[in-house]
Amino acid sequence: MSSILVVEDEAAIAELVSINLRHAGFDVTIAASADQAQAAVDAVLPDLVLLDWMLPGQSGLALAKQWRASARTRELPIIMLTARGDEADRVAGLDAGADDYLAKPFSTKELLARIRAVLRRKAPEALDSAVEIEGLKLDPATRRVTREVDGTLRELKMGPTEFRLLHFFMTHPERVHSRTQLLDRVWGDHVFIEERTVDVHVKRLREALQPAGCARLIETVRGAGYRMAQRLVATAGGGD
Repeated sequence: MSSILVVEDEAAIAELVSINLRHAGFDVTIAASADQAQAAVDAVLPDLVLLDWMLPGQSGLALAKQWRASARTRELPIIMLTARGDEADRVAGLDAGADDYLAKPFSTKELLARIRAVLRRKAPEALDSAVEIEGLKLDPATRRVTREVDGTLRELKMGPTEFRLLHFFMTHPERVHSRTQLLDRVWGDHVFIEERTVDVHVKRLREALQPAGCARLIETVRGAGYRMAQRLVATAGGGD
């Protein structure tokens, strides 16, 4: 049974969501503030967090950033629940580290579909062998991405979605993948996920690769999608 932490300060909404989740077979804990949520996560790491944006005290957005900055909670799956439905707010939520974003009001069916999709993404690559391109090495067993820079082996930090995205690119190099194909292969169930989500995570992946000088390996193919090159070229281009 997967455990879900519902972080929501409106008691009626929290109770309704928790009842539906329990009926669907999930173990549910409710937190009404960022402090309560942090205490719950410190006690037992849940399988997934439904995190409201607007909370008393610290915002859900700040809490998501805080969890992504900690080694223990870096890969904690997070779905943000919020009344803020503008594209800029959705992008802000994804940039803060959320795996998905659901604007209120939402249907129970859609919520459950998104939860199942995020949980399915968690760890299917764990037994895969390591892959390497241009000195960039990804090891699914240890969930580490490394590259030697100026004689020093550097470990690159990235979120779980960026890790899965990089793993897919590295195991399918030189092929152009549309946003729809990436949603299908990396996210698994994209019926409720916008293509814009892919652009946000590709941007974050490039930022994570930048310290090792590998950002340009992820190329934008205008009008088609994205491709991972097998070699870095000396001239700039194709990586913006």
